[in-house]
Amino acid sequence: MSLPNDAQERKNIPIYSGIIKYFTDAMAEVAKLSQVGNEQHNPGSDLHWDRSKSGDELDALTRHLSECGTRDTDGVWHDTKVAWRAMANLQKTIEKDRKSTTLPPLTERTYDTA
Repeated sequence: MSLPNDAQERKNIPIYSGIIKYFTDAMAEVAKLSQVGNEQHNPGSDLHWDRSKSGDELDALTRHLSECGTRDTDGVWHDTKVAWRAMANLQKTIEKDRKSTTLPPLTERTYDTA
C-alpha cells in the first residue's frame, strides 16, 4: 500500500503512532542491520538495498526464524534478520501488486501539504 494523495486518507494511516511509537527499538535494530548488511555486501558505499545480492527472502527468513532468540555470528539477533526479511518480502509483494496500478512508487510521489 502506498500513501494516498488525499490528505484525510493519509491522516488515517498512522505511520508514527501506529508503528514507530510501537516498535522504536525493533526498528532501530533493523536499521542497524541494514548498515551491517550494506558494509558486508557493498563495503564503503552509501547505504542502499542491493536487491541483486539476495532474492530469497522467505528462505532466509525461515533459516533465521529457526534460531530466534539467539545472535548470529555477526552479533545481530536472528529475530532482527527475520524482521528485515519480512519487510523486504512485503515491500517486493507491494511493488509487484502495484505494477498493475497507475500509482508511482512512494519515493516518486508528491503531496499537497494540506
